Amino acid sequence: MNAGAEGPVGPEHRFHDRMEALEQAAIEAEFETGHREETVEEAKRHILVRIARVFAGTLVCLAGLALLVLPGPGLVVLAIGLAILAQDVPFARRLLEKVRARIPADAEGNISKPVLYGGLAVTVVAASASIWWTFLRA
Repeated sequence: MNAGAEGPVGPEHRFHDRMEALEQAAIEAEFETGHREETVEEAKRHILVRIARVFAGTLVCLAGLALLVLPGPGLVVLAIGLAILAQDVPFARRLLEKVRARIPADAEGNISKPVLYGGLAVTVVAASASIWWTFLRA
């Protein structure tokens, strides 16, 4: 490690400096949005909430994508994930509109009972068959 008049300049020190700069930039961005942040602590808390929302929305979207090929309501789960992401990720709003257009619903957003019950029945039958095939087949 190099030590001079300014202190250590090793990789750990440079990483720490980069992380501090990233944290400062994130806090400044939170203050610029003008939402509910009056102190640095509130801005840090709001950053953590945003990270949690993006993480949860991404997980739900991945589950929805998996359900597109697996038995289950893939488009509905994908729409839920995109709705979570739409608060923080700009392109998620556009994708959400495209997914909503593909969901078989009326103008008010209600899914008809035969479609809902049919999807539920297919999911239950497919899940039961998978469990039987995997665990109970002797």
